[in-house]
Amino acid sequence: MADTAALRTKMVDGQIRPNDVTDHRIIDAMLTVPREAFVPPALRKLAYIDQNLLVGGDPTPRYMLQPMITARLIQQADIASTDTVLEVGATTGYTAAILSRLARKVVALEEDASLAEVARAAIAGQGIHTVEVVTGPLAAGWPAGAPYNVIIVSGAVEVLPDALADQLAEGGRLLVVLGTGQAARGMLYTRSGAEISGRVLMNAAVPLLPGFAREPAFEF
Repeated sequence: MADTAALRTKMVDGQIRPNDVTDHRIIDAMLTVPREAFVPPALRKLAYIDQNLLVGGDPTPRYMLQPMITARLIQQADIASTDTVLEVGATTGYTAAILSRLARKVVALEEDASLAEVARAAIAGQGIHTVEVVTGPLAAGWPAGAPYNVIIVSGAVEVLPDALADQLAEGGRLLVVLGTGQAARGMLYTRSGAEISGRVLMNAAVPLLPGFAREPAFEF
């Protein structure tokens, strides 16, 4: 059996620290939360690879994002221990488990019912009580828990729905990868009053989430 603690250390030392993730809370969380508990049993030997990992989805394939992208987005969110966080696209719950070690409460939104059940079981198995896994369309967010201090979208979007921005609290931060392929960028959006401003954080190509594709333009 693989030494999973050693694999977590190798992941942090080889993938997280070299990519400018310096927040000790994130590093401690990624050294502690067993990533292998959040992937299908047949893929557990691949839990710590530096790639997006296919974990299910029907009809749209769904991926657990590579650890480096997850860590960098979380760091830019600047999460406080009093914050309420919405994760959009929770898949099997790993990112929500990491977020639970930083925030007061995490709402983990997943529209694939089978993945949501996996997430609930995995999070319960870790004894985490500050994560609520909910099921619904990703692009709609989860208004029942709004406003959120932080929204993290665990996947790419071609368009950012107003519904997500509307669920940000004053001063709230929304982290997302905007675009696909080589044109994709990790973005930070911040609410100030009625205004939402955005800035580019990094290059980041990750799989597109269902419900966030741009509508095809009509052509004559």
